[in-house]
Amino acid sequence: MDPLPETESRRALAELGEVLRDADERWVSPEWNLYTADDAVEAHRALMHYLQWGLVGLFERDPSAPRFERLVTPNRKLLGDNPDTVYFEAPVSAEYAYRVRGETKDADYLSITVELSAGWGSMDNQVLGVLNDTTLDVDADGRFEIVIGGEPQQGNWLAPPPEEGQIISRHYFEDTTHAGTDPDRWPAMQIEVIDGTPPPRPSDSAVSAGIRRVAAFIRELTTDRVPMAQGEPRSWVSLVPNEFPPPGLPGDLGLAATDAAYALAPFVVGPDEALVIRGRWPRCRYANISLWNRHLQSLDYANRSISLNRAQMVADADGRFTAVISHIDPGVPNWLDTEGRPFGIAFWRFMLPEGDIETPQAELVPLADLRGRL
Repeated sequence: MDPLPETESRRALAELGEVLRDADERWVSPEWNLYTADDAVEAHRALMHYLQWGLVGLFERDPSAPRFERLVTPNRKLLGDNPDTVYFEAPVSAEYAYRVRGETKDADYLSITVELSAGWGSMDNQVLGVLNDTTLDVDADGRFEIVIGGEPQQGNWLAPPPEEGQIISRHYFEDTTHAGTDPDRWPAMQIEVIDGTPPPRPSDSAVSAGIRRVAAFIRELTTDRVPMAQGEPRSWVSLVPNEFPPPGLPGDLGLAATDAAYALAPFVVGPDEALVIRGRWPRCRYANISLWNRHLQSLDYANRSISLNRAQMVADADGRFTAVISHIDPGVPNWLDTEGRPFGIAFWRFMLPEGDIETPQAELVPLADLRGRL
């Protein structure tokens, strides 16, 4: 039997295999501060989540025939996902004009951003335009229509990226349950090219390009990414365990909401310890604290208490609260479950904040002394 002819797709598939092997051999290693068997297992899980998004969102990515895909789910986590948020993403290009139809679903905060793709998944991607629910025209049923590209117009219009990029929608819900696990909260989002035509059937060049997009994305989040605690952090990122920085605005940071304030710090908690956090909720549209692993993946919010928004947290009339990060349930309000992890990341979000935001204060205490300190 004659062998199949050589194709570019076969070469691209071999390159993807090399990227995965390189991620395993280099990224899952002490070079990226990974030392234990648990570190390797968690990194391999993260790698599979990256591969999953690559196949769902990037492989057949086509700005001439875009589709919205849910960016993250309880079983696909990347780039700092939030349990209370439903994200959709689709490719766009300056070559076309688009019509986007969606619904608010009574979200507490909603934004639509257009971003320039230097490389998908890069935090260096630039946010070029944004509409949020304060500037978005919505009908009485909570539905809206946005045009991207074409002639500039008043109202629901966004300029396209100068080359290729993406549109991302963010629906935040401040409820007692997490929107990420509640299908009733998932909005319908559609995008179409105005006066578009059907794309051609997949060719060798299209399939190989799709495989290479997947490979480039995995490289971006593994061997091309600077190891944790290296590089210059932003003002709202702390490298000191258990010490939060003042919350700050992200600017044009890729994949971030430009009208939010963030604060991030690593937590380190022993089996017989608890991290007590005291703070005060600011005036804002939405706020929460959630726990991530080192790969910016939320912990298991479908089954554990790893994230608390204002509707879930016990606070006084002035918005002051005390939360506790520990390995076991200490029997006090506002517990955040580490899943038994000695190390992780605590991340704060404040959407459309008004005025100054108090910096949360944290204190590591013996678990046995916890009740006497609350």
